[in-house]
Amino acid sequence: MDQRIALVSGANRGIGLEISRQLARRGLKVVLTSRSAAKGRAAIKALTENQVEVHYHLLDVTSPVSIKALAAHVAERYGRIDVLVNNAGVMLDPRGSRVLDAKPKIFRDTLETNLLGPLQLTQALVPLMKKHGYGRIVNLSSGQGQLSGMGVGTPAYRVSKTALNALTRMLAAELTGTGILVNSMCPGWVKTDMGGPDAPRTLEQGADTAVWLATLPEGGPNGGFFRDRQPIPW
Repeated sequence: MDQRIALVSGANRGIGLEISRQLARRGLKVVLTSRSAAKGRAAIKALTENQVEVHYHLLDVTSPVSIKALAAHVAERYGRIDVLVNNAGVMLDPRGSRVLDAKPKIFRDTLETNLLGPLQLTQALVPLMKKHGYGRIVNLSSGQGQLSGMGVGTPAYRVSKTALNALTRMLAAELTGTGILVNSMCPGWVKTDMGGPDAPRTLEQGADTAVWLATLPEGGPNGGFFRDRQPIPW
């Protein structure tokens, strides 16, 4: 079997970087992407110094031109894509924000990255997955997007993750029978720039479920929402 090709968006730091590291150590050829070339190449250098081989390509998930260029690069250089981890995301809500005071622009900008980015990237890369009859798509969501436990605070972020979960369900339904599995996961509260230093979970813990979903065997779950490899309510 040809070596599996995995692409991780927004992976120059945090959970995305750790997912890239773990996938590479499992033998996948990983394409790490970021919207900053300097930060992306610095991440690649750090991984290389730790004997982890990962490739780099520039990607701004809010730019259709950037997404198209990436898809063309993947098709030309690798001829396939087996794993897509939609990790790139933003939390733009001001501290203490509430939905009744929220600015529509915050919602638009958040959805541009957290929903439309994964949508357009998936649309661009699924044809390559279908060509080989295999694919694993992992959407980095959050418990803050769960309708079952919806609360106050970070309204734009919450809406974007709920929408991402809906996208997961629709993609899973449309791709049933193609060999492509689509799932969402919640990493939990992780020590990252977004999560902050008080978060109780490590990067390794936050990345584990994404890596598990990215390497599911045939017949694995499809259209699910997971934390710590266990299904959680929508």
